[in-house]
Amino acid sequence: MSPELSIVVPVYNESANVPELLSHLKPYQDKGYEVILVDGQSTDDSFDLIQAQGFTVIRSERSRALQMNQGARHATGDILLFLHADTRLPDNADALIVQALAKPNTVWGRFDAFIVGRHPLLKVVARMMNWRSRLTGIATGDQAIFVRRTVFESLGGYAQQPLMEDVELCRRLLKLGKPECLTAKIATSGRRWEQRGVVRTIVLMWQLRWAYWRGANPEDLARRYR
Repeated sequence: MSPELSIVVPVYNESANVPELLSHLKPYQDKGYEVILVDGQSTDDSFDLIQAQGFTVIRSERSRALQMNQGARHATGDILLFLHADTRLPDNADALIVQALAKPNTVWGRFDAFIVGRHPLLKVVARMMNWRSRLTGIATGDQAIFVRRTVFESLGGYAQQPLMEDVELCRRLLKLGKPECLTAKIATSGRRWEQRGVVRTIVLMWQLRWAYWRGANPEDLARRYR
């Protein structure tokens, strides 16, 4: 019998965070859900650490979109949940997802996000992210997008682009229906914001998003992001 939920987690050089990540995922694995970690050619020992703990880990070329598509191809659950390696789900995430997708004409959704970090602006960023998502129907990967596997497959999965792959997927999903926006909060790391500067990152991300909406090449945007 196939599991109801498959959790797909792309990883790259996460050896320092692997123990805590696997500890977070273990209860879902113990419930019989499928947990698939997809290593994007890490240069540290992430792959070996995951494998040693008895989790399913597969290799892929380094690219979040490619990694998530690879994980989805290996998945057998009716529902796919795409989780970033630095994001943590609420305790009852599985039940909330199943309840959400049991609603008529609902095929996908996401969680509200809380950004963990010291900078006070991170709370504002999270509130704006959640508000914008409700307004536009567009979610980010940090909000843990979930979708029926048959729907994901029918759309061809994530577009093979180096940035905004989550936005592109949501654009196509919106043609099938609005997302179920769960108010339960996932916790996502603010490390990239704090490392690069919170205000600088806010400005950069708005610039990149606006450029993408105007048709800019994702390859060019990815170079600006890096």
